[in-house]
Amino acid sequence: MRSRLRRHLGFLFQPETAGRQMLKAARALGAPAGPQVQVPPEMTPISFALLLLHIGAELEHALMVEYLYAGYSLGGPQVPEAHRQEVQCWQETILGIAKEEMGHLITVQNLLRCLGGPLNLDREDYPWDSELYPYPFELEPLTRASLAKYVVAESPADWKGSEADEIRELAKASAGGSAVHPVGILYHRLRTLLADESVIPDSAFRGSTYPYQANWDEWGRGYQAGKRGNATGGAMPQTPNVLVMPIAGRDDALAAIDAITTQGEATSMKSDDDPSHFARFLRIFRAWPKHYRPSRPAATNPFVTTSLGEEATARKAAPRGPAAVAKNEDEDAQECTRMAITHPETRLWAHLCNVRYQLLLHCLLRTFEYTGSLDQQSSTTPRGLLVHATFGEMYNLRALSTLLVESPLTADGGDGQCAGPPFQLPYTMRLPVEAIDRWHVHREMLRSCSLIANELEPLTTDARRGYLGAMRHTDGETCKLIDTILRHLESAD
Repeated sequence: MRSRLRRHLGFLFQPETAGRQMLKAARALGAPAGPQVQVPPEMTPISFALLLLHIGAELEHALMVEYLYAGYSLGGPQVPEAHRQEVQCWQETILGIAKEEMGHLITVQNLLRCLGGPLNLDREDYPWDSELYPYPFELEPLTRASLAKYVVAESPADWKGSEADEIRELAKASAGGSAVHPVGILYHRLRTLLADESVIPDSAFRGSTYPYQANWDEWGRGYQAGKRGNATGGAMPQTPNVLVMPIAGRDDALAAIDAITTQGEATSMKSDDDPSHFARFLRIFRAWPKHYRPSRPAATNPFVTTSLGEEATARKAAPRGPAAVAKNEDEDAQECTRMAITHPETRLWAHLCNVRYQLLLHCLLRTFEYTGSLDQQSSTTPRGLLVHATFGEMYNLRALSTLLVESPLTADGGDGQCAGPPFQLPYTMRLPVEAIDRWHVHREMLRSCSLIANELEPLTTDARRGYLGAMRHTDGETCKLIDTILRHLESAD
């Protein structure tokens, strides 16, 4: 599948490509000079911008769940009591960064909506790798090595010195020997393209989509600066807001890209108080302990499958870099460990986590179907219901992730190995054509959660049954609202 994307991108990383040679040949024959920003031969500048935004969405989505997994892995009884507050501070910091990545993901959807492209909340479980992705996707407990990858991925272009060299080498080793690329590479290319009025005219930005886009009033609740998840008071000074930026035209688009880039990269190399993702990760890296393990023994790339006898397996990631373009796209180059969740109860909790994750993506994607006018913000309206449901699924994922990193991976205990939230994607992120069918899909996912809860209840503890009861109650109220919407749609037919 990834060859559909990769074949368009090789020219970005090679000095002489078919696209460039074709452009030279066309000019030699007297063809117009054409756009100054090079685009793939089969694309226009607008369609290329949409491709880059799709990659940006997948990149933000991948970073979001990787940071969530790393954050939830922190803590546990192995952390000395004297250091538990410090580790909790690190956890809150990383989970705060993950929320900011979700803001980036939502803002990228606004950019796609404004440019008239299809929205994209997809990502591969283990995506192909290229210079536009920082490193091969991996869910893993936080270690000094994995933290090095996050520091480099969020690093600015002018980060130099012995510390930078050391961390880059550690990140490269953690990424299987491939250099880790900063996230800013993609956004810098995208900004250059969108800023050029000669290739993307003002008319490409559809201001009429503005009311349908996500906005801060709906999505910014409780996420102001360092207030979110800061029970320890350890957030860095001037921690920024979660970014949710609607787009009406070119200026908004460029401002959004600049804001996303600045929130990730450092704005100054002189101060430890810089609130960027880079600075916050670097602060944790510098304080990483040598005499104890801050994270639980959580699985790497945990997954659930209907093949109950499946043991831990290995899957391989596609090769990195320009040379990979010439290779068979389906050939794998380096191993990426995956660990099956086989404990009977934990497996069911992991399946439930996957469905709640699917619900979050489904609800978030569907909010762009309805306008964000004040009369749509009530939880009893379609858009309001979807926004409220999206926040509800964030809380569900937090509860289920915490539960899973405290649950055994296998029935035999596996040397104390814990599970973790698998964040496995559904078989498709495509939505039905008709609104009535999209609401039925939503209802069926809630029904799936109920069926899994039925299997869990006789296996789990009273405390966990309490969570299932609260989940059932909330889902029941949501189903009532969905039924009201369905009756209205059916009567309209």
